[in-house]
Amino acid sequence: MIRVLSFLAILLATNANAQDLAMPASARQISERISPLDSYDLPTGAFANGKVPARTVEGRVERTTWRVQSGSSTTLQILAPLRDQLAAQGYDIIFECDSRNCGGFDFRFGTEVVPTPDMYVAIHDFRFLSATRGSDVLSLLVSRNPPDGFVQLIRVAPVEASSPPPLVIEEAVDGTLGLLQVLQRDGHVILDDLHFSTGEVALGDAPFSSLRLLAAFLNENPRVKLALVGHTDDTGDLQANVAVSTKRAQAVRNRLIETHGVAADRIQAEGVGYLSPITSNSTSEGRYTNRRVEAVLLVN
Repeated sequence: MIRVLSFLAILLATNANAQDLAMPASARQISERISPLDSYDLPTGAFANGKVPARTVEGRVERTTWRVQSGSSTTLQILAPLRDQLAAQGYDIIFECDSRNCGGFDFRFGTEVVPTPDMYVAIHDFRFLSATRGSDVLSLLVSRNPPDGFVQLIRVAPVEASSPPPLVIEEAVDGTLGLLQVLQRDGHVILDDLHFSTGEVALGDAPFSSLRLLAAFLNENPRVKLALVGHTDDTGDLQANVAVSTKRAQAVRNRLIETHGVAADRIQAEGVGYLSPITSNSTSEGRYTNRRVEAVLLVN
C-alpha cells in the first residue's frame, strides 16, 4: 500500500494560489479562477423533473481543479477522505450522490463543471457533494480517467468575509502505484503531468516531477534505456500528426538531457501520431487524454 499524504490542500483564503498547495508529487493543480462577485447554483438534489434542484448563492466564487495519479482507486476512495475532512472542519454535508443516483448524464450537464481540459468527468464514474459552513458553501466533484483522478472545488464565501484558515485535506489511497512502479511493472507509463494542446509541441518551464523521477531512475540503473513515444488526438492528417507527436517526444528528451543531465544515448524519441489512442477521440476529454507522451522501458 502506498499512502499518499496531503493529497489536496484546498486553501480557502482569498489570497490562495497554487504555490500554497501541499500536494504529492503526482498531483497537479490544473486551474484556479476567483471571481470577486459572482453567483453559483449549488446543487441540492439529484436530477428530477427535468432539472437539477439548486440553491443560488452569491459572493466571492472560487473555482479550482486538480489532477492526480489515482491508479486503481475508486472515486469513493478519492472523495471519502475529503468528505471526512470537511466534516472535521465544521461543514455540514447537505447532499451527496454517485453518478447513477445523481442522474448521470443529466446531472453532469445540469450543473456547473469547469470546462475541459481543466476538468474531466466520466458520465458513469463520478461523485458529487454539496456542503455548508455558516455563510460559506462549497461543492466537490470527483471523477476518474485512469490512471488519473480529477477533483473540482467550487466555493462561495461572502465578499466581505475575512480570510478563513486553510482547509488541509489528506488522503490515503490503497492499491495505487507510483510512476516508476508502473513503468517497471508494465514496461511503459504515461507521463501524465505533461500536457500539450492540439498542435502544440513545446514543453513548458514547469519542474515536471515525472522527468525528475525518470532521470533519477536512469542514473540508478545504468543498463536501462528509455524510448519516449509521442501521441496525438485525431485532429488533422496522419503525416502531420506523426510529425507533431515526434516533436513532443523530442521536446521531452531534450529536457531530460539539458536539465536533468541524462546521457543522450540512453533516450530515444519517436512519434506515432493518432495510431495508438487510449480512449475515443469523439469528445474533448478523450482528445485531451490521447495527447500524451509515454516512456517505454528498454533493458539491455
